[in-house]
Amino acid sequence: MSTAPIAITCGEPAGVGPEVAAKAWAALRHDVAMVWIGDPRHLPPGTPMIEVDDPAQAASCGPDALPVLRHDFAHAATPGTATPANAQGVIDVIARGVDLVTSGAASALCTAPIHKKVLMDGAGFAYPGHTEYLEALTNAPRAVMMLACDQLRVVPTTIHIALEDVAAALTPDLLRETIEITARSLRDQFHIPAPRIVIAGLNPHAGEGGAMGRQELDWMADLVAEVAATGVDVTGPWPGDTLFHAAARARYDTAICMYHDQALIPIKTLDFDRGVNVTLGLPIIRTSPDHGTAFDIAGQGIANPTSMIEAIRMAARMADL
Repeated sequence: MSTAPIAITCGEPAGVGPEVAAKAWAALRHDVAMVWIGDPRHLPPGTPMIEVDDPAQAASCGPDALPVLRHDFAHAATPGTATPANAQGVIDVIARGVDLVTSGAASALCTAPIHKKVLMDGAGFAYPGHTEYLEALTNAPRAVMMLACDQLRVVPTTIHIALEDVAAALTPDLLRETIEITARSLRDQFHIPAPRIVIAGLNPHAGEGGAMGRQELDWMADLVAEVAATGVDVTGPWPGDTLFHAAARARYDTAICMYHDQALIPIKTLDFDRGVNVTLGLPIIRTSPDHGTAFDIAGQGIANPTSMIEAIRMAARMADL
């Protein structure tokens, strides 16, 4: 059992990240040790906080003030309006959080939302999103995105690419890796001894025998059978439009989808507020709320912290805190 705190990155300081982090700490301060990494100026006014020099000090801070590992940014934040000059600070905080977990100073990483375009414009961020950046920072051969709530777990095989590029990017090797990483993570991190996995088809009605696309017929079904022969409980490809009603969800532990929206639309429809983003395949534990920066409500004090609360709780469970 780890005693190190969960490291929470600040995310985009002009968004709701600092607000939902402060609210999540207030909700969980008696149950989970955590430390927030960022510029104290970016926290909501009046947030009780105490600066620490080392995450190990977080556990002894008590429940009356949020432990903050200070990371100065170029500028203060204007809620709802991103400052490109702060982009490098956002990127550096993520890297600092990874270092803390890798070294054992923190038990897990929970990341607040970032705004990818702001990071690209302000600091030349070279990654489509958090997942790919964390993959590079940890030298992981492949990272896999999972979205989870009480009712559903989904994994998109391709992630932050245009829909028109999905068919070319979806290869047998990519799908095989996704299935294997998902199965291993469900066993090792979610403690499901024999996880049941279903594969969604790429095309409408899973291609309908080749009438609406041939990927399912030409290679997907054979690949699934090959992986199943190794002992993984995996079936498919199944039509994506019939996988997410209640009776279907009862038959599996995770659905592996072929592209971003095929996975995220059902989980956000089922439980938008409690969805958690989990990165599989990393040598560290990483979770994140399943929402964006919400510039339109930043600074108004009305952001819902439920997804951040659930992300911290899931990180704590995975880290055995």
